[in-house]
Amino acid sequence: MLRGKQSWWFENRPVIVGAATVVGPDEGEGPLAADFDLVHPELDMQQKSWEKAERLLLEQASEFAIQNARIERDQLQFYIGGDLMNQIISNSFAARSLGVPYLGVFGACSTSMETLALASQLVDSGAADHVLAGTCSHNCTAEKQFRYPTEYGSQKPPTAQYTVTGAGAAVIAASGDGPVVECATIGKIVDLGIKDPFNMGAAMAPAAVDTIQAHFNDTGRKPGDYDLIVTGDLAGVGHPIANELLLQNGVPMKDTVFGDCGLMVFDVNKQKVQAGGSGCGCSAVVTYGHLLKRIKQGELGRILVVATGALLSPLSFQQGESIPCIAHAVAISAGKEK
Repeated sequence: MLRGKQSWWFENRPVIVGAATVVGPDEGEGPLAADFDLVHPELDMQQKSWEKAERLLLEQASEFAIQNARIERDQLQFYIGGDLMNQIISNSFAARSLGVPYLGVFGACSTSMETLALASQLVDSGAADHVLAGTCSHNCTAEKQFRYPTEYGSQKPPTAQYTVTGAGAAVIAASGDGPVVECATIGKIVDLGIKDPFNMGAAMAPAAVDTIQAHFNDTGRKPGDYDLIVTGDLAGVGHPIANELLLQNGVPMKDTVFGDCGLMVFDVNKQKVQAGGSGCGCSAVVTYGHLLKRIKQGELGRILVVATGALLSPLSFQQGESIPCIAHAVAISAGKEK
């Protein structure tokens, strides 16, 4: 199972048998709108709080994923999830509704691939036949917790990013039809001393580079082995930095298409999203909505999703701590060959 120093190789090839995405109005106005299962026209989603709206996103995405997997809820052995809220309350409360054995994790915006990697590990090892992996974020809950209440109307610098309002969930199974999870590379903490919470892209870029290089070292693969490599949410500031660092380190990213979910989910030239998208929901909705559809349609044969996360808290920022960052990578393919 262990390949190299920090990668898991899934010999039994777990399958994503069902996935779903639910998003808010801004994402519904973006270029990927047609790939989401449900678009809410309003941010509050007729809920009494932003937090309840975020929870609703995840509950709906989970139900849709189970339906798309064509299984019953009681066939799930485990649910693995996390989010940006204190005590990951969106997932914990959604898990209360699901009634499935639950493992809560925190990887900030890297949570989408962290949960997918762990779910695939459980299935590949024989510890489960069906595992649900999910994550979510809401623009207003993240602003409220990490920055300023939306009512305050504070201005943000161009380096800031716009938290995606969305949830993505996937059912991983031991067998069935769907894209295959081939391997995963678990990231290490990388902290270069950046303290600006309005410049997450620059803070997270070195972690993405570290994990991408570790993935190639562990697996023996090269950029050209992938039709597409995407980072999670480095957006307009962090993605060019990552590209430059990889170039300096001799990684031939020109041999593949190198993109970023934070630049894909919004039209950064037309929508007021600063440098681009971020949040747990960013890479989740792009991967489970847009990218899996492209794999199923035969447009992509193999992709590497490198979800990035900034592991700060409001308290750590107030105490002057720098921002520790991490990235987790998962390789997904059409499953036609090993």
